[in-house]
Amino acid sequence: MKTIRYELADGIATITFDEEGSPVNTMCAQWQADLTEVTAQVMRDCADIKGIILASAKTTFFAGADLKGTMRLQASDAAHVFAEIEQTKKNFRTLETLGVPVVSCINGAALGGGWEVALVGHHRIAVSDPKIQLGLPEITLGLIPGATGITKMVRLLGLAGAQPYILESQLFNPREALELGLVHELVAPGNDVATTMRSAALAWIAAHPQSRQPWDQKDYKIPGGTPSNPKIAGMLTVAPAMLKQKTRGLYPAPEAALAAMAEGAMVDYDTACRIESRYLARLIVSPVAKNMINTFFFNLNAIKSGQSRPKDISRFKPKKVGILGAGMMGAGIAYAQASRGIQTVLEDVSLETAERGKSYSQKLTQARVDKGRMSAQDQRELLDRIHPTDHPGDLKGCELIIEAVFENRELKAAVTKEAEPQLAAGGFFASNTSTLPISGLAQASSRPQRFVGIHFFSPVDKMKLVEIIRGKETDNETIARAYDYVQALGKLPIVVNDSRGFYTSRTFGTYVMEGAALLGEGVPAPVIENAALQIGMPVGPLAVLDETALSLSVHVLDQTRADFEKEGRRYEAAPGELLVERMVNELRRPGRAGGGGFYDYPAGQKKQLWAELKPLFEKPDQPWELQDIKDRLLYRQSVETARCLAEGVLTSVHDGNIGSIFGIGFPAWTGGALQFIYGTGIEAFERRCAELATRHGAGFVLDDAVKAAIRQHQPKY
Repeated sequence: MKTIRYELADGIATITFDEEGSPVNTMCAQWQADLTEVTAQVMRDCADIKGIILASAKTTFFAGADLKGTMRLQASDAAHVFAEIEQTKKNFRTLETLGVPVVSCINGAALGGGWEVALVGHHRIAVSDPKIQLGLPEITLGLIPGATGITKMVRLLGLAGAQPYILESQLFNPREALELGLVHELVAPGNDVATTMRSAALAWIAAHPQSRQPWDQKDYKIPGGTPSNPKIAGMLTVAPAMLKQKTRGLYPAPEAALAAMAEGAMVDYDTACRIESRYLARLIVSPVAKNMINTFFFNLNAIKSGQSRPKDISRFKPKKVGILGAGMMGAGIAYAQASRGIQTVLEDVSLETAERGKSYSQKLTQARVDKGRMSAQDQRELLDRIHPTDHPGDLKGCELIIEAVFENRELKAAVTKEAEPQLAAGGFFASNTSTLPISGLAQASSRPQRFVGIHFFSPVDKMKLVEIIRGKETDNETIARAYDYVQALGKLPIVVNDSRGFYTSRTFGTYVMEGAALLGEGVPAPVIENAALQIGMPVGPLAVLDETALSLSVHVLDQTRADFEKEGRRYEAAPGELLVERMVNELRRPGRAGGGGFYDYPAGQKKQLWAELKPLFEKPDQPWELQDIKDRLLYRQSVETARCLAEGVLTSVHDGNIGSIFGIGFPAWTGGALQFIYGTGIEAFERRCAELATRHGAGFVLDDAVKAAIRQHQPKY
């Protein structure tokens, strides 16, 4: 066996998971074969076995499914997968029904299939370390727990009690598991934790010579009752509708999980396991599962492990960072820094404005203190790290200064020249611009090689993504240090090359402007907004334009025209841009902050679409297809992302996928703007783009360079 070690001594069978050539244990094909072999060996030795210990030779207990293998599955593999899952469960069932005690020694993380392996034990011992994560995250990858996870968690916690851990993938640490009754014993962490756990396991085996799982006991009942219980039946009546409201029917995994939970609770244990296997076999070969595994496992790990970070440059730990501008963005960055222990200088033109910026952190932390999630002392310490000032001299000694002032090139140049001399030796300067090219802004710097774009998203305290933009002269050390700074804030960095709007703003601009163009073509505004929600976008394009301010879009358009004029070119505004310009300049609708845009905002009531949109823009005789509208909103963003890849603005697929989901709200079921292409199939995507381009313009055209880039970067598993 290559993934499992077996030893029988003094009546104790020890099954140690130790996958060859891997830092973790996974349910790979070899492990599945080895599990069958070791189970057969246990059956041969059963007369001599008094107890079984499940242990791991890795620093973690068990990592779960072999996701690379999952990515290679085809739809035709579903029946084969079902048989494999059933065989694994048969092995689990054999071990736990021998009549001898089985103990799981959980020395580290046990997630997904790893937690299901741990649940084979009648008694579960874990290391008392709050950093250890246990649980079932499968839903976040488009899958369901299918190796007894649903069946056992429902029988351990009840239908209502298991929901957060199955449907919401809520993880827990060993102490929380102990309180839930999912772990029975904790041991202190230490150098020889394996010996301590084994001693505890042997003691429990000696005290419980005959052991069974709870559901195999004669008097067992599911906690809280089965679906025949009126309370449970009432909950299950509304649960599918509530789930559909959340998933919009785009995510099959939560619906399958709920069905497996409810159906499994109405039948015996073995039938419940088979129901679970059927749902998983169908899901695991689905496009949505592949899309989500690709992005939320492989792409996310690529970002976290620093694949876009320049290599061989020592790690940077920021201690003191300055921020220019205490508006909404600057105040948000100040909070993000202070909450991570970084000394922050928040500078603005007046002390009053700077103090107001600091008060944002006071407001955020007070809400946490009031809910008991933060102590008053921790709040004081966090606020003490933010130093508001109107003196540029207070920035002296900062290792990084971030400019977060209004999107005006002259203003940005002025504050750069004023603040840059205050940097500590070897320090670097960043602009938080969302649209202005970094190479142009770097002209105001005395050291353009130490000038970088660090683009945060609003609100900073909630948004995980940060876009790092490399200017023409930005050196590798500055990119690496910017990457380390973003990770020090607990956020996700993507690295892109310089261009107008970079990657995220440029791509997001195509979404909102396609929405505005649809309105200009006569499509009813409610249809546009609802079509966006139906494809999984968090907010409709017209609502987003209102929130970000139509006037800002017009300002960017004016700046772009001026920049093109300086270069001796003429900028051709897109139909959506012209409509937004008309909304601001002619109809005086600048957006939410200015009193209203595409929507009205009556005091104390829900916002509603501006009534004048119908007579102004709607064309009742203009035919439209809902699928066309959905595809235009989705495909337009993917086309622009592919163009960014072809132009070198993006240099990796993982930056494009993570950037689109976490930065601009591209639907997670697609796996991101590039995975949407690969999940659809390159040829099918190209055919649909050609149809859309014929009917709806150049925004959907894929030239030869873009087609080549899509193929060149296609991920392989």
